[in-house]
Amino acid sequence: MKDNAPKLPARGATSNPPNRFEPIQLERDVDWNPEDDPLPRTQFFRDHSRTIIAYNESPDIPFRASINPYRGCEHGCSYCYARPTHEYLGFSAGLDFESRIMVKEDAPELMRRELSAPKWVPQELAMSGVTDCYQPIERQLQLTRRCLAVLAEFRNPVSIITKNFLVTRDLDLLRELASHRAVHVNVSINSLDAALARKLEPRAASPRERLAAIEVLAKAGVPAGVLVAPVIPGLNDHEIPAVLAAAKAVGAGWAGTEVLRLPLTVAPIFEQWLEQNFPGKQDKILGRIRAIRGGRLNDPRFGARMRGEGIFADQISQLFHVACRRVGLPGNGPELSTAGFRKPTGAQLSLDL
Repeated sequence: MKDNAPKLPARGATSNPPNRFEPIQLERDVDWNPEDDPLPRTQFFRDHSRTIIAYNESPDIPFRASINPYRGCEHGCSYCYARPTHEYLGFSAGLDFESRIMVKEDAPELMRRELSAPKWVPQELAMSGVTDCYQPIERQLQLTRRCLAVLAEFRNPVSIITKNFLVTRDLDLLRELASHRAVHVNVSINSLDAALARKLEPRAASPRERLAAIEVLAKAGVPAGVLVAPVIPGLNDHEIPAVLAAAKAVGAGWAGTEVLRLPLTVAPIFEQWLEQNFPGKQDKILGRIRAIRGGRLNDPRFGARMRGEGIFADQISQLFHVACRRVGLPGNGPELSTAGFRKPTGAQLSLDL
């Protein structure tokens, strides 16, 4: 895309790259005018999945089971590693991922059925693995809230990752889970620069609101930490100490981090985003990503994909750990417990949903 091309408002992707599995592709005309053909409005589709708990065998991921009430994410983060999952649905990893959202309307009922099954072994569930469970539509549909109500009823532990202040809406359920050591929340913040955050994550909460979420959770007795991710070398890595200090000041109990990875069709989407937003830094940023990914934009190997290798990866890791020690943030949150798990036999929690 040329530097003087029209900027697309409130979206992370600038196009719909070809789906790897589809032979026919649709493209905007080269003379596209955003006033005549505006960005696609978000559409929501029913997801008819018959199960809600997904499992993974990755040694790089600290949980085995996860739940995703939605597929696709309106937050629109250009770097999102989950974008290629939309291609399995016949969509593009680009604008489709953030404007065509699959909704699992039966998620709470499916979860109740699966947690009630004789074969269910109580274990940590992660919300969410491939989308933000508190993206904007959650305010209306409340699928995440209803899933949390089921988890609170069963006292099954859950870990949450989000970029949205909306998580504070569910303090009643989170506090109930916390009373059984069955929840912790990771709030993702990779920059304190509001202007950069709007470009990186156009429909997510602002950095100030995310810090406020940590503060509200911590004061309510809900374990909350900060996830400084993704760290983009040459763009936001210098902010690591400031983010950690700010998070600690509002009550964060621990910190984690991940270095940017650009699997499959995410790479060209992020490259277009850089060209549009930071053309002067594009070469430097891509060069450093390649330096930590063995000369490529992505290294899928287990053990390397989450942290990278080489001098820049080592510098980022050292900066993070030194900053954590300086402000007094451990690298792990509290261990979740399954001791309180139960299978209700009638009465449910009388919570206002």
